[in-house]
Amino acid sequence: MKTIDEKIAEFLAAPAFGVAGASKNRDKYGNKVLRCYLQNGRRAIPLNPVETEIEGVACVKAVDDLPTEVQSLSIITPPQVTDKVVEQAIAKGIRHIWMQPGAQSATAIAACERAGINLIADGSCVLVVMGYRDH
Repeated sequence: MKTIDEKIAEFLAAPAFGVAGASKNRDKYGNKVLRCYLQNGRRAIPLNPVETEIEGVACVKAVDDLPTEVQSLSIITPPQVTDKVVEQAIAKGIRHIWMQPGAQSATAIAACERAGINLIADGSCVLVVMGYRDH
């Protein structure tokens, strides 16, 4: 069984990251997570069904629309939405999922475990791990 630090290292080793629940509202965590990746020089693709771009980055509408180099997915959505996002991520072949605190659902966690996904859903926050700066 991998430690949480090993899981996080594997997640962050991906060439690009999807951000499910990305928001234009800079007060929302979906925006802060996207900005955190960008601040750290990472390629991040926001997922939002209605916006066309957030923080100057073109959005995709669904997990299926993510480019193939996205192997890690941050999820910042209500738990009932997380369930749907995880289903789509498994179907797409996403290998690493990080559910931000508050996004976790027992159904989604069980689905990730069955699919053998590297899952971070223990309350760890990408903003803390990567050192987010709000400016």
